[in-house]
Amino acid sequence: MKASDLFVKALENEGVEYIFAVPGEENLDLLQSLKKSKIKLILTRHEQGAGFMAATYGRLTGKPGVCMATLGPGASNLVTPAAYAQLGGMPMMMITGQKPIKKSKQARFQIIDVVDMMRPITKYTKQIVNSNNIASQIREAFRIAQEEKPGAVHLEFPEDIAQEECEDLVFQVTGHIIPKPDDKAISDAVEMIEKANKPLLLIGAGANRKVTCEALRAFVDHTGIYFFTTQMGKGVIDERHPKYLGTAALSSNDFLHAAIDEADLIINVGHDVIEKPPFFMKQGGKKVIHVNFSPAEVDPVYFPQLNVVGDITNAIKKISDDIKPQDHWDTTLFEKVKSEVAGHLSKYFEDTRFPMLPQRLVNLLRNKLASEDIITLDNGVYKLWFARNYTCHKPNTLLLDNALASMGAGLPSAMAVNMLYPDRKVVSVCGDGGFMMNSQEIETAVRLKLNLTVIILNDEAYGMIKWKQEDMGFDDFGLDYKNPDFVQYASSYGANGYRPESDQDFQKTLDHCLETDGVHLIDLPVDYSLNHPILNVMLKEKANKL
Repeated sequence: MKASDLFVKALENEGVEYIFAVPGEENLDLLQSLKKSKIKLILTRHEQGAGFMAATYGRLTGKPGVCMATLGPGASNLVTPAAYAQLGGMPMMMITGQKPIKKSKQARFQIIDVVDMMRPITKYTKQIVNSNNIASQIREAFRIAQEEKPGAVHLEFPEDIAQEECEDLVFQVTGHIIPKPDDKAISDAVEMIEKANKPLLLIGAGANRKVTCEALRAFVDHTGIYFFTTQMGKGVIDERHPKYLGTAALSSNDFLHAAIDEADLIINVGHDVIEKPPFFMKQGGKKVIHVNFSPAEVDPVYFPQLNVVGDITNAIKKISDDIKPQDHWDTTLFEKVKSEVAGHLSKYFEDTRFPMLPQRLVNLLRNKLASEDIITLDNGVYKLWFARNYTCHKPNTLLLDNALASMGAGLPSAMAVNMLYPDRKVVSVCGDGGFMMNSQEIETAVRLKLNLTVIILNDEAYGMIKWKQEDMGFDDFGLDYKNPDFVQYASSYGANGYRPESDQDFQKTLDHCLETDGVHLIDLPVDYSLNHPILNVMLKEKANKL
């Protein structure tokens, strides 16, 4: 059997549906083998687009998304998506080509050590040097990518190995068993929670598994303990729940941090310090129970007193079964924080000024989208407003990245979402800076006949950094630019472009886009004038008074 055919057969054996790719000369044997496969090749316009789509596929399905690139510059363009998947806990497999390794073909032309390059940002990276090892290496790569904590893996498939004849063999796909947490750790956790005066539950990205969501909801309902989430833990429990305090969008000085500071015990479920820490530990301060698939890595700001290590769902169910709600638990401040948050978040929801406030956009999208519909965010200051203000009803309905926090992922992520959930409405909210980093994928979206709405928040600047610049007292310098005409830009790709001129005009445009098939781009001028006075000044003053 030809090695490239076996490679594809092994991918089929793993249940691969798509390969997102920018192929090169060194992938041509594999490309020919894919032509005969049921796996769909999704040709993108940049390797970053392919990688971000594969990572999002992995994030939503729990199965590794697969992307492919050629050697050298193609492989190096996958570095950012690799880090995105690795830090964000998204299972993803990268396949890159390479020149023949048994004889020189073009000296050192385009050759870099891709395996070494990928090593610090993947869970597993190997060059295939023997075609008879293809099946075992693919099975091993998929196993490692899916095991907790999920992440990125990489296989380099040299041109001459792809052309070899080899044995026709694939390995049985088996599930992996996550160890149950230690009974002593469970009993210690129950004792710590019952003895605490002001316990508080934190939900992170690692808890975003269907059965874990159900277990956590049951735990909160049983105990009445208030909870908050990290940005990537949004929606694990329906945020309309009466015990939901909010999302930790800022590092400090938000209403939520008053509750965190008041708590004497934080039950930290599924969060690690790769995502920006929402609280900082001090010696002699609050206690922390770490509930996760692996032990906490000791960090200067994070050193839990108890590790409950193993299957998160099992741990939460056992704690919930054994714990007894306590009369001495004091929720007075938590109730006050919840009231303050509710009043604060809604303050600008009905403000119809134009250019539009991000708070207003959040409210309009929440009102116009169903619980199952999905928003993907790129990275920018608007991400903070969505994390704080957007109420998620279900898991994975607001996709954002707070681990690598890379720009350029919002549009490709939305494309992968629409492929997976064609019956849901999909909206990608991007800053003009982040959008332009992978805007060429609009052609891919049009070619694939996807249905999605892209809202470009246009301030002609790197707004997040300008906000930080102002907060640090620096001059406004070096962060402004000019954009293309986004309406004409959309049209040039065969998409639909719009430039609303008022709040009412935007609402009509948004309604039209959400109800009409095709790819839609809305060039929306945004008003960031309240970023500094609210996020840097007012919140600090009010939160400190709670």
